[in-house]
Amino acid sequence: MLILWYNENMKNKSQDPMPPPDATPEEIGEFWDTHSLADYWDETHEVEFEVNLTSTQIPDERETPDMNTWRNVTINDLGQIITGSTPPTKKTEYYGNEYPFITPTDIKIDSRIVQTERFLSQKGYEYNKNRLLPCNAVCVVCIASIGKICMTTAPSVTNQQINSVVVEQQKHDPYFVYYLLSTKTDMLHNVAGGVATPIVNKSTFANLEVCVPPLPTQRKIAAILSTYDDLIENNTRRIKILEDMAQTLYREWFVHFRFPGHEHVQMVESPLGAIPQEWKVVPASEAMFVNPKTSVPRDTIKPFVPMKSATEHSMLITEIEERTGNSGAKFKNGDTLFARITPCLENGRTGFVQFLPNNDEIAFGSTEFIVLRSRTLNPYFVYLLAQTRDFRENAIKSMTGSTGRQRVLNECFDDYLLPNPDRDVLCQFESMIAPLFRKAQSLSERNENLRQTRDILLPKLISGEIDVSELDIDTAPKTN
Repeated sequence: MLILWYNENMKNKSQDPMPPPDATPEEIGEFWDTHSLADYWDETHEVEFEVNLTSTQIPDERETPDMNTWRNVTINDLGQIITGSTPPTKKTEYYGNEYPFITPTDIKIDSRIVQTERFLSQKGYEYNKNRLLPCNAVCVVCIASIGKICMTTAPSVTNQQINSVVVEQQKHDPYFVYYLLSTKTDMLHNVAGGVATPIVNKSTFANLEVCVPPLPTQRKIAAILSTYDDLIENNTRRIKILEDMAQTLYREWFVHFRFPGHEHVQMVESPLGAIPQEWKVVPASEAMFVNPKTSVPRDTIKPFVPMKSATEHSMLITEIEERTGNSGAKFKNGDTLFARITPCLENGRTGFVQFLPNNDEIAFGSTEFIVLRSRTLNPYFVYLLAQTRDFRENAIKSMTGSTGRQRVLNECFDDYLLPNPDRDVLCQFESMIAPLFRKAQSLSERNENLRQTRDILLPKLISGEIDVSELDIDTAPKTN
């Protein structure tokens, strides 16, 4: 760091003298506010000094957001509050494929976008037409899983567990309202009634007080935070495309047998029907290791994968914890984690391990995972096979135990037969698929970094701790 002192050997005596050695920091600062360093460069020298970064100073009022421009309002002041309703499920004519029907299960934590499992028909819309939400409505779960939140991207309807805000856009920015309410989960829990099931009713929700800045500042805050979520959503779409490509290649090569050069390969009969001549029909338990023996030390801290970390529609393993101990499934990069308990298996929870720093590292996880490791195939084939319907149905048929806690028997893999491809085909497949898996993992890690940065900024921006009112950024209303 440079500090500039007076030099008695100044070459240009007509210049204003620099501050003397006993000048205060304020005097030095005032001098250089009105003088150019270029005019005094030859008369300066470098010195070192220490700064106490933990010292407390009275903040300059000019650097503090003017909270007087922020005001307290109720959620009801932000727009129209609409509580959803479920059309009678026995009337199948109410359900179709026209209007997304949002339930809490559809809303994913940390995702602004919602994709629904069910849709309403035109008749279902007529039943719920007074509850129809436009694009950019903010939906907040207020029964059971309180605080889950999303935004609509099309005209939609919710069930009765969700209160939605149709934002009055002349006064408030919908995206700002989304981010604002995403920080109010604790508030919602604090006001929830009910014993067995927590509930925030419509009137309580509508009368909750929040603090908001003027509309231009709302839009700036929304623009900053949306930049992160836009990148996350774009990366998530790319991950989905990569996984779809992998599934398509698997089916083409190993279900329809349309692998490169297949037209020159003779087909022969087998217990599974016609298969390529050099391939062999084997039980899954011979083509892969089931729960291979792997040891990990008990006392060291290691990555731990709970069941919730394996998703239902993706290979990616997220929300990895750090724990001591060694009880549970043990695995390394290239292994597939296959849920063995109901309803996780039926729902499709399966993960591909590729988050460890190297192939020698070992992690552990829930006892309800079965670990599948390639023996005569390759890791990517094993994961994609584990995602197929017939492989899962074979496992489901073997489940035993009390209702609601049934588990897969390992012996089921002895009964599942598959055509084991020849080595050349497996090597070609791996060379094409491995880059897709690695790219998906890279995008997932990039998303995690974006989320962490966004989550650091979110409370500071929403509270006004970081003032953005003077920032020159695009404040045009954002659309989905």
